[in-house]
Amino acid sequence: MFTKKLEPGDGITKLGEKSDAESPFTERPATYAKSANSSKMVPSIIGEDLSITGNVTSKGELQVDGEIQGDIHCGSLLLGDKSQVIGGLMAEDIVVRGRVVGSIRGLRVTLQSQAHVEGDIFHQSLAIEQGAYFEGKSRRSDDPMADLKAERERSASQSRSERPFESQSNDDDHPLTSAAE
Repeated sequence: MFTKKLEPGDGITKLGEKSDAESPFTERPATYAKSANSSKMVPSIIGEDLSITGNVTSKGELQVDGEIQGDIHCGSLLLGDKSQVIGGLMAEDIVVRGRVVGSIRGLRVTLQSQAHVEGDIFHQSLAIEQGAYFEGKSRRSDDPMADLKAERERSASQSRSERPFESQSNDDDHPLTSAAE
């Protein structure tokens, strides 16, 4: 009924073969969403209206525009203009635009002009823009993240060694009373 006879010059294109002729079924453009296994993950965002009390941990990128009272440990951290963090920060890349009261540990730390930081910074590289407020110590380290683990182990062993020994009672301290008394 709707068949067309092939002429001697007409070619047959099989599915998957390239054809010189234009076809309405061209290859799919590369604008579709990438798979979840993609190397660049979408950042987690803590909005301005969100306040968290407790530690925040992420393997990927974290953007904070709200308030956190606790430590943050992630792969990459961006603190927005209105962010406030009371606690320690630990990430490979840290960009601070907001307010931080606590220590910062990162391979690459940037304090932008709006930043207000009160605490020590342990870093491999540090950039401080003009206008940023920073009160604390800055210490360069080849691996500031590993230094934290070593520091915790040292402090734990010191606290164990500084514990006073429990006093052992002597007979001189507590003389025995006789059963006759």
